[in-house]
Amino acid sequence: MSVVDHNAIALSPRISEAEVADYIQLLKPRVMSLVIFTALVGLVLAPGHFHPVLAITSLLCIAVGAGASGALNMALEGDIDAKMSRTANRPIPRGRITRPEAMAFGSTLAFFSVMTLGILVNWVAGSLLAFTIFFYVVIYTLWLKRRTAQNIVIGGAAGSLPPVVAWTAATGSLSVEPLLLFLIIFFWTPPHFWALALFRSDDYARAGVPMLPVVAGPDATRLQILLYTIVLVAVAAAPWPLGYFDAVYGVASLVLGAGMLALAINVYRRRERSESLRATRKLFAFSILYLFALFATLLAEVVVRAVIPLVG
Repeated sequence: MSVVDHNAIALSPRISEAEVADYIQLLKPRVMSLVIFTALVGLVLAPGHFHPVLAITSLLCIAVGAGASGALNMALEGDIDAKMSRTANRPIPRGRITRPEAMAFGSTLAFFSVMTLGILVNWVAGSLLAFTIFFYVVIYTLWLKRRTAQNIVIGGAAGSLPPVVAWTAATGSLSVEPLLLFLIIFFWTPPHFWALALFRSDDYARAGVPMLPVVAGPDATRLQILLYTIVLVAVAAAPWPLGYFDAVYGVASLVLGAGMLALAINVYRRRERSESLRATRKLFAFSILYLFALFATLLAEVVVRAVIPLVG
């Protein structure tokens, strides 16, 4: 009769069920795509000549740093994700990747993204990328997310920094233009995420996350969305009269801002459940288009200015 050593079985290494797709999901690819795009705009707006190889290196490092932040965020929020229908299918709640595996994966990416950017490009950008990852993982994920309804407002600073990192990668210094891009994303973040929180408030309540609709109620959240949208529209339009961005951007910011403000007013006015859900979903969807179109206008302006002399 054979004897089974249960201790040996218990101590045997776990065979991971994770696939490449699971690790890609840890990187939060949709968030990463927005990070890459806003960083690209910060890069092309920067003055002077920046070698294409260094430009691509900078964007890759910023993208990997964003992915590292996403992986570490998921590792630290596995308990929350498991309670929310929106996030229950992520790799950690499904048991395909363990928390230590995600921590090791994210930490490795964070280290190499910062070191590569610092060594190959410059240490101003590398240090700023390190601060961005630290802010998102430690300040937002570990501290703000579970403790205050202002988590999105303060934590939004981390998501606003990629164009600033890209600018410093190209120039080695700061200037007004990347700070304006920072402010646009910073004031865009609350209405964008609070719209999501309004129609996902049951999820956040079940997970014990003190999002504004859970703590202050939907009416207070609607008012805050409207107030932040008003500030966002003003901040986004300001670079035109201040002379930092051209008239095409100014007109685009006003048109897009009018759409964003109209939807925010609609969210504020619609209080009945079915109408409220439709209004918040529309605002959430449009807010993504708003930011993309606003930054795409800046990118298009730079491209046109570069092409005109060649055509002439």
